[in-house]
Parts: sequence; structure tokens; C-alpha cells
Amino acid sequence: MTDAGLGHSGMLAVVASVVAVLWNLAFNAMFERWESRQAVRGRSVRRRIAHAIGFEGGLIAFLVPLFAWGLGVSLWQALVMDLGLVVFFLVYTFVFNWAFDRVFGLPASAMGEPQPA
Repeated sequence: MTDAGLGHSGMLAVVASVVAVLWNLAFNAMFERWESRQAVRGRSVRRRIAHAIGFEGGLIAFLVPLFAWGLGVSLWQALVMDLGLVVFFLVYTFVFNWAFDRVFGLPASAMGEPQPA
């Protein structure tokens, strides 16, 4: 979709992957800290949707400017190019985290008594 070569696009993909991993660690730490302070425990569908949208929204905020700069396109063009991945990963994030919690159980932040502020 751009004139960027395979090597350039590949390097951009590696940087995007590193950003995604770091954002995943930071976002989940922040989300679980917030979650541990909630009076209602557990992970409802609503909370899972909020988690998925929050994660993907943050990732868009980091990656769209990176793609725009790296590919020499506008922010709008970068967002449009990224939309297919965004929709796929939004659904993937929701399903993966739901399945992970079903297999391994909820984290401490979603169980027990709320933590004091």
C-alpha cells in the first residue's frame, strides 16, 4: 500500500511489535490496579469490552503516528491502513483474554475484596 520496501516495512513491524508488548505490560498493570479497587468483583462482558477497547485504543494512539512517520503518510492514511488490523485485534484481544481467564483463572485484581485506595 506504500512505496516502502520490505526491509523498511519489516523493521517497522518489529518496532510495532516491541511497542505492542510494552503497551500490553503497562496497560494490563494499570487495568489490574484499577480493577483491584472496584467494589464489583469479577470480569463481566462489559469490563472485558472496556479492557479490549482500552488496550486497542492505546495501541492505536502509539502505532498510528509511528506508521505515519515510518511510511511517510498522513495520520489519516495510517489509520485507514491500520483499521483492518485494529478490528481483528480488538476481537482477538477480547476472546484471548476471556479464554485465558477461563483456563488459568482470574487474576487477584478481579477476585477477593477491593483494595483500599
